[in-house]
Amino acid sequence: MRTFKGSVAVGLSGGVDSAVAAWRLKQEGWRVIGLTMSIWDGSLPIPDLGLSGCFGPGEARDLAAAREMAARLGIEHRVISLASEYRETVLSYFREEYLAGRTPNPCAVCNQRMKFGFLLEQARAQGVAFDKFATGHYARVGFDEASQRWQLRRGRDGEKDQSYFISRLQQGQLAELMFPLGDLLKEEVREIARGEGWEDLALREESQDFIECADYSVLFRQGDAAPGDVVTRDGRVLGRHRGIIHYTIGQRKGLGLGGGGTPWYVLAVDAPGNRVIVGPREELYATELIAEDVNWVGWAGPPEQPVDAQVQIRQRHRAAAATVSALEGGRLQVRFREPQLSITPGQIAVCYQGDIVLASGVIAKA
Repeated sequence: MRTFKGSVAVGLSGGVDSAVAAWRLKQEGWRVIGLTMSIWDGSLPIPDLGLSGCFGPGEARDLAAAREMAARLGIEHRVISLASEYRETVLSYFREEYLAGRTPNPCAVCNQRMKFGFLLEQARAQGVAFDKFATGHYARVGFDEASQRWQLRRGRDGEKDQSYFISRLQQGQLAELMFPLGDLLKEEVREIARGEGWEDLALREESQDFIECADYSVLFRQGDAAPGDVVTRDGRVLGRHRGIIHYTIGQRKGLGLGGGGTPWYVLAVDAPGNRVIVGPREELYATELIAEDVNWVGWAGPPEQPVDAQVQIRQRHRAAAATVSALEGGRLQVRFREPQLSITPGQIAVCYQGDIVLASGVIAKA
């Protein structure tokens, strides 16, 4: 007979990862409650094209899938409405970053503020009692006796590791978290699902899209996307852009410059001047970045001396060797051993030592 371990709420999406996470915890003796966020309010003109994404009219299908999964597991399930919080937190942030000429990372903000913030607050306010919170993220968390801090570590599956997206979590949040899939490979998760007769889940395609359409312009207001000049670094005008919200560092397609010859890439977005600055690919490389709004995950505060680390500057970027130094004002300086491509303001820079997250900051400039 299994020993009762307590109550754990699980972020239940209806997909295979959250389902197996809930199943593992139930097998271990936890009382499991499924929590699902509802964030779609129909306030934006996103058509229901049958696509899957975090925000859009297809949410009704996701909620139905989560309810069905809770029934299969035999667990309590609650849907927590957070539409206004999502609109004010994630969508507002997304708009403001693009209008400032930066490239936002909505998943990092959603994880910190919504999934590991408002969702738990509202669930408890509605009378849902639980000791721990778990998700199907591929990451690991544990308490380090030497530093007396909670550590966030990469998941065992290097291809699926999601520590980058949750590197903004604070110590108080990490203290109540569990990641039941952190020590598993994705294929092992699918095998567990198949073993439980959930072949439909094992075969379901995953979606990591932010919204259920390819055109982010639906998130902006009329007048947000004023046309302007496309220029070189020395100010030579090459053409016109459709509005800075349509451009990000490293972009090549959709510039409308044509003419053959050396391809042009977006090097910077000048929001005050409403200009998109372009140049050759070699000018996209940089060896240094400054990050702000730093979350000292593995450290109690800024390091007194420069530290050797590996730094990841976007989800699909392989962490590169660098020296990390603290600056005044709580900022972080990263100096890479080798030049890195497309260091993008607004994205997250995550510093690792091995698989341990040391710090996470928002890139201010390269």
